Amino acid sequence: MQPVALQSLSELERASLQELALFQLQERLPVGHLSLDRDGSKGIKSIRQKLESFSKERKDCSPHTFGVPLAQVIANDRACRQLQEAVGRSRRLCLEVEATVTRFRAQRHRRLAMGTSCIRAPDGGCPEEPLSPTLVDKSSWSQRRGAMSVDSITDLSDNASELLEALQLSHPHELDPCRSRGKKKQLSLNPITWQVPRIVDRCCTHLETHGLQTVGIFRVGSSKKRVQQLREEFDQGLDVFLDENQSVHDVAALLKEFLRDMPDSLIPRELYGAFLSTATLEGQAQLDTLQLLLFLLPPCHSDTLLRLLRFLAEVARHAESSWDPQGRQIPGNKMTVSNLATVFGPNILQKEKPGEKDAGALNFEDSAAIILVLQRLIEHHHSLFMVSPEMQCDVLRRLFQTDPDVIEYLLRRKFPDVPSPEREDPGEELAPCALPGRTHSLERGSVCSELYSSVSFLNLHVGI
Repeated sequence: MQPVALQSLSELERASLQELALFQLQERLPVGHLSLDRDGSKGIKSIRQKLESFSKERKDCSPHTFGVPLAQVIANDRACRQLQEAVGRSRRLCLEVEATVTRFRAQRHRRLAMGTSCIRAPDGGCPEEPLSPTLVDKSSWSQRRGAMSVDSITDLSDNASELLEALQLSHPHELDPCRSRGKKKQLSLNPITWQVPRIVDRCCTHLETHGLQTVGIFRVGSSKKRVQQLREEFDQGLDVFLDENQSVHDVAALLKEFLRDMPDSLIPRELYGAFLSTATLEGQAQLDTLQLLLFLLPPCHSDTLLRLLRFLAEVARHAESSWDPQGRQIPGNKMTVSNLATVFGPNILQKEKPGEKDAGALNFEDSAAIILVLQRLIEHHHSLFMVSPEMQCDVLRRLFQTDPDVIEYLLRRKFPDVPSPEREDPGEELAPCALPGRTHSLERGSVCSELYSSVSFLNLHVGI
């Protein structure tokens, strides 16, 4: 078994990983760093419940991007994208109808020009022509409108199959709204789709393309008027494209403002003390603790943080001047990892909400710890968002105890080279492996001995 990216785990595996990470952190960190303050009469919420609340959409949010919970920003982006796709389909349909009408009119004019005579068909009659425009074949309508018969699912290509798998799980907030309250949410066996706000991805992409050699990026001032205009366009849900005409410093300021104004900071405030406590650790112990804390983040926060850290690492890689093959000097941007951590640290790790009293006030110890922690995240982001084989084994052991009916499906995805059990009767269909319906069980003996021999660790105790 090899290390895998955190984003490749299924929703069920990530939920189990969160529980394991929380258990190990409670043993590593000092008492109190993972506790939460009282929330009115509701008492103390668990870390799990509090972090899950960050993934809930707020339907009363009027802006689309700024000052909106991250999960809602992603939902707004998805709604805008779906609207654009629907408009595009409508335009294509209009063009097809227009082309069909034009073709029919041309045929009609030719027929009138020939008078009452017509070209005789071989049987002596006149070939039939439509009396009205013939629209596109009905078979294409189902594809255009997204309809799909159940019988056709088995004939899908790999890409379409992956699309269906993504649609099953990817957006936990698009589950059946009629689900009865209080019923435990059934987690999917498929990975969660990449959840990064459009504004973050486009700002990072623009700066990676046009700003890596810009001296003082994130430090040089910007045009407040142009930044405000971009901000309003994103807040209105417009499809904003950032090209070479946009100032690098304006886009950099826009990205910082988005992170600063998030009502729920990119690293949740409930984990603020836990992240800062890692500054007192050293070496591998520090990295291991940071990794466990990252495993606790909701998917949208985790994905967005990873995208941002990748970008910051790329900026830091161009901090020093270099020379091209012709011997010409390429100026560096002067933004080292330390400088970037100083600029972005207070926007990513926030103790208080924006606008609250003392929101911008940090003591020297906290400021130094924030910079150090963000430095480590930038420098080691490649490994911190990977799940080690040992942790994968722990997750599978726990699921073997709590959800044994899905374990074969997960194992076969991790060990695709292990052959499937042979059928005694060639005409007999194999029972489906554990799909999201979870009707398949290990007790029915469908896991072949070779697969079991590869995962004998499942018989061990998890420890929680």
